[in-house]
Formats: sequence, structure tokens, C-alpha cells
Amino acid sequence: MKSDPNPRESLRPALVESEPSESTGNLGDVIPLRSGLTPIGPTVIAVTSGKGGVGKTNISANLAIALGQRGARVLAIDADLGLANMDIIMGLAPTYTTADVVSGEVPIEDVIIPGAPNVWLLPGASGQHDLANLSDTGRRNLFTAVDGLDDRFDAIVVDTGAGIGSNAIGFAAAAKDIILVVTPEPTSVADAYGMLKVLCTRCAVRRVHVLANMVAGPADGEQVFRRLVALADRFLNIGLDYLGAIPRDGAISRSVMRGEPVLTAYPRSPASLAILDAADALGRADHRDDREGALRLFWRRLLRQKGA
Repeated sequence: MKSDPNPRESLRPALVESEPSESTGNLGDVIPLRSGLTPIGPTVIAVTSGKGGVGKTNISANLAIALGQRGARVLAIDADLGLANMDIIMGLAPTYTTADVVSGEVPIEDVIIPGAPNVWLLPGASGQHDLANLSDTGRRNLFTAVDGLDDRFDAIVVDTGAGIGSNAIGFAAAAKDIILVVTPEPTSVADAYGMLKVLCTRCAVRRVHVLANMVAGPADGEQVFRRLVALADRFLNIGLDYLGAIPRDGAISRSVMRGEPVLTAYPRSPASLAILDAADALGRADHRDDREGALRLFWRRLLRQKGA
């Protein structure tokens, strides 16, 4: 009896299949140059958390879609390399993954797939230990492949792995903007503080956006933020900005079961409106990076970190 070559397919609702394209070797044939007339960018936004189960991947996917709806050209990167599921949240079924980029078997223009309008996904691979613990060579292969995307996107949204593993910390520390997702649970707040401590003491990060998730109401989210601020002010040299709160909303779980992002499945739901507010808050933040090659600097910083 043959085993299922892709057990993840049995977990998927009716998803959008991505057909492998015939590579031309020219990224411009796949993703045109950005126009430069957008409300955000160029910037790299890393979405991270202290613990799993806080809705980080859902927020990453829908934040990318929200920025795309605002006119930005967005690359969503599933950097939870060993336990990737951003494709499921976005309702996509990729033919290739970052594993194929790391191995050098498939060019990156054949791996990146279009999702919602103005949004492309670089999908990760699930259940691959080698990707979860990327070697120096594998990391360099991945970064080199993505390096050529510098002039294609206004924003890169990176869904990091949860916790303080080397991949998660590396991606977060190299980004221009870091969004720390936290829920009202005491364990989530404690682990979020642990992430802040590592980012501050090991990576010299000095500013982080905090986004509360699964809250009962606005006051619940503000209380979570105040608890983190109190801890950071007392023990760390790091500033925190409040990006808002996403309410606990049944539309999110229903959208996952449908295989469609909540922003497109239920655009007027409380969670969708809150995510749009968070995207607008990012657009108002002073995070535009006018340096030439701003996105490329993200990959350079990652390579320097690993070299160090």
C-alpha cells in the first residue's frame, strides 16, 4: 500500500492550485517592478510571538492582504520553515516551497505564487527538520535567491517561527519593523516578554510594535500592552508601540475551514476591520526606509548575523 506523498492535501479545503510555470530566468516576467507610488515601503515587517497558538500566522497572512488592498505590492514569506502553513491560511496549494529554493533545484520565480491582489507568497515547507534548523549553506542559498526581489515589492511580511529559536530571532532582528503578537493569557505575556528580552539584549532591537490578539474588547488589549510596557520599562532598554487589538472572532476559524483568508471571506467581520486598522497604523508609522536597496539590506543583515 502506497503512502500519501503529500498528507497536507487531506487537511486542505478546496484550495487554489498553483500551476508550475515554465521558467524564463527573468523575474520581471513573473513580478513587474514596483511603481513607487504606494502608501508603505520599502520595508520588511517581521511578525513574531513568544509562544505558539497566538494566531501569528493568521495575522501575518491577513496583514499582507490588507497592505495589498491599500495598494502596496507585498511578498509574504512563510519563514516558519519547518512547520509552515501560511499557504493554508491564504487558500493556496503551492507546487514548490522554500525547500526547493534552498536545495537549488527550482528557481525562485517558479516558487513564488500569486495570492490576493498585489500579494505573492513564498511558501515554506512543513515537517522538514532540515529547514527548521537551516544550515549556513541553506540559509545563504535562500537569502541569495530572494536578494533579487529588492525592486519588486513595497513590503515584505515575514511570518517567523514562534519562540526564540535561531531562525525566528534572525528574521525578526533583521526586519525594519517587528510586530509582536500576544494574547491576554499570562503564559503568552510571559513568553512575549522573553522574546522582547532576547531581541533587546542579543540583537540590539530598540523598538517593537505590539499587537494584541484574541481579546474580549479594546480594554483587554490595552491591559496586555500596559503589562508588557511595565516589564520593558523596568528591565529592558526597548520601546513599545501599540498597534491595536484583534478581537476573538468566530469568523477567523470559519475562514480557515473554508480555506480563505478572513479579510476576503468575511471582510466586514470585527477581526477583519481590526486587521485593516493595524495595517493603516503601520502606514502611519515612521518606518519608511528611503535607503537605496532597503529590502536588500534585510538579507545582508541576516547574512551578517549568521556570519557573526
